[in-house]
Amino acid sequence: MTRRVLAWSVLAVGLAATATAADWPQWRGPNRDGKSADQGLLRAWPEGGPKLVWKIDNLDKVGTGYGSLAVVGDRLYAIGAADESKEAKESLVSINTKDGNVVWKTPLGTSPGTFMLQGWGRGPRSTPTVSGDHIYVLGVVGDLVCIKASDGLKVWGKNLKSDFGGAIPKWGYSESPLVDDGKVVCVPGGKGGMVALDSKTGSTVWHCKDFNHETGYASIVAADIGGVRQYITQTMKSGVGVAAKDGKLLWEAGELARSTAVIPTPIVKDNHVFFTSGYGAGCELYKLEPDGDGTKATKVYSKNKAVANHHGGVIEVDGMIYGHSDSKQWFCFDMMAGGDPVWTSNKLGKGSISYADGYFICYSEGKGEVALIKASKDGWEESGRFTIPKTSATRPGMGKVWPHPVIANGKLYLRDYENLYCYDLASPGP
Repeated sequence: MTRRVLAWSVLAVGLAATATAADWPQWRGPNRDGKSADQGLLRAWPEGGPKLVWKIDNLDKVGTGYGSLAVVGDRLYAIGAADESKEAKESLVSINTKDGNVVWKTPLGTSPGTFMLQGWGRGPRSTPTVSGDHIYVLGVVGDLVCIKASDGLKVWGKNLKSDFGGAIPKWGYSESPLVDDGKVVCVPGGKGGMVALDSKTGSTVWHCKDFNHETGYASIVAADIGGVRQYITQTMKSGVGVAAKDGKLLWEAGELARSTAVIPTPIVKDNHVFFTSGYGAGCELYKLEPDGDGTKATKVYSKNKAVANHHGGVIEVDGMIYGHSDSKQWFCFDMMAGGDPVWTSNKLGKGSISYADGYFICYSEGKGEVALIKASKDGWEESGRFTIPKTSATRPGMGKVWPHPVIANGKLYLRDYENLYCYDLASPGP
């Protein structure tokens, strides 16, 4: 054994000894903020990356799609379509996280239809949401379906367009359903506003029609502001907050020139909400305060072009926002102060970002490169890099590696359309 390998082996034993378990049950993790609760993970990767536990690199198992993944216990859930045809059926698949074998696969009874822009790929875009023994998924043309986690049987289904007057966005529905306090909440868009359904039956709890915005591609987050629980998202027009109790529109705010595709999930911290969007829109921050029995949104800053996240998401850590900007650089940005970024780096191509145990995992959309960097306002400090074994052979040329990294129970899960890779973050690579 060489001195280098011996040194790495000793280091890895020390780093891996305290790994703890944490699920990733929905879009952007337990709290929809891009953060995993995992601790004791590797703080440096060997050459070639962490150990590859298993892989799926054929179309038959997961299917095509840009949706990320949900992981609860020893089960992983993903939505995929059969192929690239307009008739391709969407399915939810349950996979054993120990070996990558399919446990069950349930057709949603839906397909992308004729409207989808095939140059980017027809597969579904959203992430399953797991709550108890039920999984909630949203298909690309608005089919919201509840499925039992134990056996894959369908419980109920609705369609955001036909049942609630929604309007399918240009690239299809991409929102990941929010499950909160017995309700499933989504934004149908158009005249459909926002809707909350009973999570057990699918019956309508409330339907907010007080805003008639074109839906974007962002997902809702829940927050308590001055004792008022509310659902916050951004549409193609602005940010909105809707009362969780009865669907009342509490506030609407935003001065960004949102256009083409509004994708990033809002960040809520200390009664402030941070929005960003790409295509040159920039970023903005609003303070949320009680206002009678409602909430008011007061601008802190807006139209800041220093940060404009197209997609891939942004994450807040210790008051700093991290992610990738339209400027073609990764950045660290002071959320409250605004102004210019604290630092920028172009050491990795544009991509998505997730956080665990003091580090970010950044996943580039081009070649599927993955970098481990320290969550620090002092600069880009890299602790390892590797590239996924194979990128998709099915994904159309205009599509890229868009699913976000998932960190759960000591493992890293990376998807590229029909391909899926599982890495061990609690042990060294080969």
